[in-house]
Amino acid sequence: MKSKSILDKRSFELTISRLCHQLIENHGDFSDTALVGIQPRGIPFAKRISRQLQQILGKNDLVVGNIDVTFSRDDFRRRETPILPKSTKMDFIVEDKKVVLIDDVLFTGRTVRAALDEILCYGRPREVELLVLIDRRFSRHLPIEPNYVGRTIDTIETEKVKVEWEEIEGQDRVLVQKK
Repeated sequence: MKSKSILDKRSFELTISRLCHQLIENHGDFSDTALVGIQPRGIPFAKRISRQLQQILGKNDLVVGNIDVTFSRDDFRRRETPILPKSTKMDFIVEDKKVVLIDDVLFTGRTVRAALDEILCYGRPREVELLVLIDRRFSRHLPIEPNYVGRTIDTIETEKVKVEWEEIEGQDRVLVQKK
């Protein structure tokens, strides 16, 4: 499989820093905002965003959680192999809060749609925004657009975008792989 690098370690760090500053512009001290990572690959991204926001803001009481969307997916019972659910960690309600859903790659929009369904199990948020590291903008099946984007790329259906996290794969980078 042939790969092309989209973000290296340095541009990865700069992108996350820029996204954090954009969030601060819109959410101030985050007193009424919750950050929610979408399982599985949005979790390391949400943790990284949260950690950097805490450093910039000088506070460590941000409301951060993660949700699993397995049972809200529209293809849950349509696959040959079953989807194995991951853990959800939401020890707060989102009633009347601003919620920032965080995921690594926005592709068809179906995962985000499932996350919107799941988040409603924790209350009715005042507002929901979407933050993604990579937006594959011409691949949408649903009318979902991110509020915060690290990098927008144009890919074809047969290409795969792979985000590697230092915490998981040992390095920060984003690759486009041709099948």
